[in-house]
Amino acid sequence: MRLYYLDRDGQAANKNFYLDGALVWPITPALREQPVHFWVEALEPSRVWALPWGGWATATAGFAPWQALEHRVLAALLQDKMAREHAFLQLTATERYLALRTEHPDWLARIPLRQLASWLGITDVALSRIRRRLNPG
Repeated sequence: MRLYYLDRDGQAANKNFYLDGALVWPITPALREQPVHFWVEALEPSRVWALPWGGWATATAGFAPWQALEHRVLAALLQDKMAREHAFLQLTATERYLALRTEHPDWLARIPLRQLASWLGITDVALSRIRRRLNPG
């Protein structure tokens, strides 16, 4: 699945991708209380289970294992956001692509190149050129 934003002209920019077994939930109060500004699309046939958040929050209130999981996921999300910020501010497009290959090799086999290019902040043409330069022949 991909989460993405649409600009005023209807152009999509990918926020993130989630593969098999991923948990996605409104981890911040704003995501639970306000409309989100992004869209969700299944890139492959998917099975999604939805739980009413209010009932889930009530059932897990004070449940230490769930709170520990929330804490770990929030910390991982913050780390991911910091790494992404660093990549956009300090790495070239080629360096971002090389990092993607190292950190998310499973994405390369399952996510269309135009979607990966958007996530990298480049065009699909630029991504093709980078890949051709890195893999001559």
